[in-house]
Amino acid sequence: MSTPAEPTAARLAGLVPGLALALVIAAVATLIGSMLPLVGSALPAIAIGLAVALVRRPSDRLRPGIRFAGSRVLQFAVVLLGTQLSLAQIVDVGLESLPIMLVTLAACLVAAWLVGRALGVVGDLRTLIGVGTGICGASAIAAVAPVIGAASADIAYAVSTIFLFNMLAVAVFPLIGHALGLDQEAFALFAGTAVNDTSSVVATAAAYGAVALQGAVVVKLVRTLMIIPITVGLAVHVRRRAAAEAGAGHPPLTVRRAIGLVPWFLVGFLVMAAIASLGVIPDAAEAALGHAATFLITTAMAAIGLSTDVRALRATGPKPLVLGGILSAVVAVTSLVVLAATGWI
Repeated sequence: MSTPAEPTAARLAGLVPGLALALVIAAVATLIGSMLPLVGSALPAIAIGLAVALVRRPSDRLRPGIRFAGSRVLQFAVVLLGTQLSLAQIVDVGLESLPIMLVTLAACLVAAWLVGRALGVVGDLRTLIGVGTGICGASAIAAVAPVIGAASADIAYAVSTIFLFNMLAVAVFPLIGHALGLDQEAFALFAGTAVNDTSSVVATAAAYGAVALQGAVVVKLVRTLMIIPITVGLAVHVRRRAAAEAGAGHPPLTVRRAIGLVPWFLVGFLVMAAIASLGVIPDAAEAALGHAATFLITTAMAAIGLSTDVRALRATGPKPLVLGGILSAVVAVTSLVVLAATGWI
């Protein structure tokens, strides 16, 4: 007779081939990202995964591990991202940058809904580009994708779109800052709220000065907290939509039900942030955990590339790219307007 441990062991063994393939691609993409910091590792991982899938679609033997890498590994990465924040950073920078973050996020999400509908961009892709542009690029996409059940093609397209306009920001934002006469602190707020990916924030702010660099990175990390209310809100929306489609109506949102809607990995994110706030994580370990989170996101992106339906990606067309460009412009302009309104310019 088989024991309960045997099926579990068999399931775990079934994950190994696909997960190993995603890890190998992630290692190659990480090497590319180390040589080309502005490119990062997420986009090469998706590109390599897509290339492998084009040459030969993953077999049934590989698919369980690939699915695991594209979902659970992605969620574990979000948990580890919590180690990069502390309450001290949030208090010091949050009050200063919160008005800009809230206004730019609101402007981005409203524009994503209005412009996305006008362009005919489908719901999940519109949502991913909106939260990726308004919050923090691939990290926000990683948190939101499993909640809304986004398709691999939509995730791949959204990450690629965010990457393109981040690269444009690296070249253009320092010129804008100098043209407007922004000091280092003001530019830190601008770059931290209007550029998404961490590597792009670093590159953009470093070109402006050391003070701008330090401030922009902290602003960007605090901005990551916006993942929490947005993801919980989307979880509520998805649950209610599913109930409506099933004809079950909208059950009252009690405290107990609301707690149940919070994704487990966001709870893990908050727990890790609380631990980091206690100062018990050594600097070296904190840096290592940050690298681990990035590598796990890269692994998940590799899996997403491997499982992406290229025909669906082609059928999407250029409209989501147009949406990404418009949203990036909305966030940048809104950030500058709020800076001017609050006396930073």
